[in-house]
Amino acid sequence: MLTMGFMDRFRKQETTPGPAQAAVQLDQPRFAVIDIETTGLTPQLDRILEIAVVTTDPWGRVLGEWSTRINPEGLVGATHIHGITEADVAGAPVFRDVIAALTQQLAGAALVAHNAEFDLAFVREEFRRAGWDMPLAPSLCTLRASEYHLPNLDRRRLADCCWAVGTPLTGAHSALGDARATAVLLAAFMHPHLGAVPLAEHVSLPERAMHVRWPAAPNGAVVRDVAMPRKAEAAYRPSTPPPASTAPEALVAMVDRFSLLDALAMGAPENGMAYLETLAEALEDGEISDDEAAALADVAETMALSAEDVTVANEAFVQALAIEALDDGKVSRAEKAELLRVADILNVNPKLLPTLLGKAEAAREQRMSEGLAPLPDDWSLGEPLRVGDKVVFTGCAAFDRPAMEQRAESLGVLVIGSMSPRVALLVSDGTMDGGKAGRARELGARVVHPNDFRILLDHLQPAQQREIKAPPEPRTAAQPKALASVLVNLPEGVAPVDVREWGRQNGWEVGVRGRLNRDLLAAFVAAREAAAGQSASGN
Repeated sequence: MLTMGFMDRFRKQETTPGPAQAAVQLDQPRFAVIDIETTGLTPQLDRILEIAVVTTDPWGRVLGEWSTRINPEGLVGATHIHGITEADVAGAPVFRDVIAALTQQLAGAALVAHNAEFDLAFVREEFRRAGWDMPLAPSLCTLRASEYHLPNLDRRRLADCCWAVGTPLTGAHSALGDARATAVLLAAFMHPHLGAVPLAEHVSLPERAMHVRWPAAPNGAVVRDVAMPRKAEAAYRPSTPPPASTAPEALVAMVDRFSLLDALAMGAPENGMAYLETLAEALEDGEISDDEAAALADVAETMALSAEDVTVANEAFVQALAIEALDDGKVSRAEKAELLRVADILNVNPKLLPTLLGKAEAAREQRMSEGLAPLPDDWSLGEPLRVGDKVVFTGCAAFDRPAMEQRAESLGVLVIGSMSPRVALLVSDGTMDGGKAGRARELGARVVHPNDFRILLDHLQPAQQREIKAPPEPRTAAQPKALASVLVNLPEGVAPVDVREWGRQNGWEVGVRGRLNRDLLAAFVAAREAAAGQSASGN
């Protein structure tokens, strides 16, 4: 972990934000670290409120800063998140008025952002609205790069990554504060001697970026976006915090321990990290509101996640929660109830839960089985104890029973309270001959002395391969229930080109390729249904 003192050397000493910047030599290789605050999460519908650029040399040392607020020409959205009010931007310039100054910061630089696909999609869309062409400059995403430089992180939000390199995030949810933090992260990743060696593909980015030509002027007319149906209601997040709610304690604990590593290991798509992070944040209060569902849809769209990707990500998320629930070796009733509720919210078939729990338990047992030594040649205690075995104790007060139980559970042996055919053995010193001992005799169960049990733990063996029940057929709907309501499918027999042509004829701004805008598609479907209804009534 890098120390605070070391990273201070990479920070610019003069940090006063503003639209002006000390002179930066523009003909040298450099990075431009970008962060934005926005009115929402959809580049085609929402606007940039604030943008900051921190310029660094190829090793991440800060050369200068530039930032400005932007008048979004509409509502500001979630003030309780970004802290920007309508009064704050009332006198700010619109994006097209700062685009020349912004281009000067970006031209010739390799672009950097935490979750770069999101930030750059917004910047590119604002360029388009202003009539400018933004080139495809080389870019580095510190979120993706963290998989290489910080491989063991459970979560990869900017704050998590900054903590991992020894720099707590300050000024979060301000563009300049987050850009500075991302620049510190970049410096940690690009340092030639500390941590993992910088990737050659990242080292080459600043040189490659110098050969990219940026426009000096607009090449088209300013685009006036037609008001979208979602704008008046759900596109903008409320400006006041949502009412507080009390999420179930079991769910809070599982979500708090949620690990991206577990979700990715369970098959979540690699480009789904931002979606999974948004999903985890949405479920911190135990529900997915309409706004949060819209946010998830927006993130899935921005990250180009297909319906199948979302289905797989949701199942992997539930499975990662199941792994956390199994952290102590067993799933409580409360945890199982919450897993079922989350599965229902995410439209994951609840009949999948036993399969997901089985996979999670198998993964836990495999992890705890790693590195266990084989039995010695002179082994004489019969069948060994294995990771995942269940045991029951009776008596044993003179043998520090609590310590034995704690050690057994720490090694992956499950200590339960009653005998059953699935119990591997009963640990007894012979001082108690009650219900447990009687049930053990009925079952013909193995009974071992505490001293032998300690030896069994000393020579614990890997878990036996678990037979996992085949999952049922998946549901046809891929999205969470709330999320499914904000997505519209292309009607059968209709090609995307038909929708684009209808959109142009009806005043929509439509690109020649790429994903169809959700609101355009909804308007097309509504118009088509209305026309069909009129035709039917005419007949």
